[in-house]
Amino acid sequence: MNQRSSRSMTDCSGITRRNFVQAGALGAGGLCLADLLKLKAEGAVSSKQQDTSVILFWLSGGPGHMETWDPKPEAPAEYRGPFQPIATSLSGVQFSELMPGQAKLAEHLAVLRTVNHGTGDHTKGNHWMLTGFEGPAFNAPDNRVQRRPSIGSAASFLRGARLEGMPPYVGVPHLRGGTDNLFHYSSYIGGGFDPFIVNSDPNTSSFSVQNLTLARGLTVDRLKNRQELLSSLDQLPRRHEKLIRDLDEHQQKAFDLLYSKGVRSAFDIEDEPAAVRDSYGRHTFGQSALLARRLVEHGSTFVTVNCVPWDHHGSAGRLRTEEGARKLIPPLDAAISGLIRDLIDRGLYEKTLVVAMGEFGRTPRINQHAGRDHWGRTFSVMMGCGGMRMGQIIGRSSSRGEDVVERPVGPQDVAATIYRHLGIDPQRVILRDRLDRPMPLLDTGEPVSELFG
Repeated sequence: MNQRSSRSMTDCSGITRRNFVQAGALGAGGLCLADLLKLKAEGAVSSKQQDTSVILFWLSGGPGHMETWDPKPEAPAEYRGPFQPIATSLSGVQFSELMPGQAKLAEHLAVLRTVNHGTGDHTKGNHWMLTGFEGPAFNAPDNRVQRRPSIGSAASFLRGARLEGMPPYVGVPHLRGGTDNLFHYSSYIGGGFDPFIVNSDPNTSSFSVQNLTLARGLTVDRLKNRQELLSSLDQLPRRHEKLIRDLDEHQQKAFDLLYSKGVRSAFDIEDEPAAVRDSYGRHTFGQSALLARRLVEHGSTFVTVNCVPWDHHGSAGRLRTEEGARKLIPPLDAAISGLIRDLIDRGLYEKTLVVAMGEFGRTPRINQHAGRDHWGRTFSVMMGCGGMRMGQIIGRSSSRGEDVVERPVGPQDVAATIYRHLGIDPQRVILRDRLDRPMPLLDTGEPVSELFG
């Protein structure tokens, strides 16, 4: 764990209002430093995998499995859709014609074709895939409340950054858009473990990370003097302690980033040769993926590349399946294949897990508007990592892509696989929620065993 994360813990004794703020103690009943050290000593958080990282391509809205990693060329036309399958570098395995880059690299990838959770609800699907937990029924007006920490926030908390001074968890170019794209955050483990959000498109000439520059009129000396803020916060009632804690964590982390030349260097995408930038694709998806590579190379642990939107019903002004697929899948393919090749060339693929997924898939049968609706009964998740067993398709869906035939994989299994790569045993990590109840990071779920040998 990095020094900053260590400083954000309390020793579990003698917490006053002032040092509650200064120490950045976690949520009500949250872990303290001694608890985290105990988890590491017991092997629930492995110190042997501190150099691993994750890049998540988040496809909010839900991509269709027929148009990506699980085409059905023998199905009737209203199921297989407008695109043809193409051969990959794996014998007998086909991807959509829109994914030639990944088809050539298939021996370096693994596709889980039978991920399922049964829901076609954006909110539930987003929450389940981003946190590993669906929880009780989501009911308005609280269906946008995050019930568990996101995988990225948990990684930020339990692992911290791989190199001192880097943000452990980053969202690029932003975390907006899509449908119910809400659950990337820390929930009850504390706002200090929310993602650092870039909020700027690295494909534009005006790309700038706003939080890495001082506002006009501010100086480092002025930022150093937080005494007045702390004094005023001392006067707030106890019900505002979470707000105080989150504010202090964000302020300190922003202050640390301002001081870090390494962080500014990591975000300097203009430093990349033109040929490398071209290999990812000169679009938002591609340049965001390149920025993600720079971030993990400089020491970040978890980067979410937010690729939106994928909700292609064809009705109510939404894109039809064909036009939506032609718009989004080629740049996604260029971004993923460019990233995989670059990670391999740089010797980073062994320790970096690349994941591409949305909250669910799309209906196997195309609807009356030439679109596909929501489908949670089977869909695909792509994973790539040189340290895992690649070059395989895991699970088989039915001939029309409707249901799981062999080897079902649940959202918690996907999350458990990511956690295992990071050296985290999620069922042995017990947190305390807002009501001070003990909560395992995951209730159930096992890492996909075929990926580990």
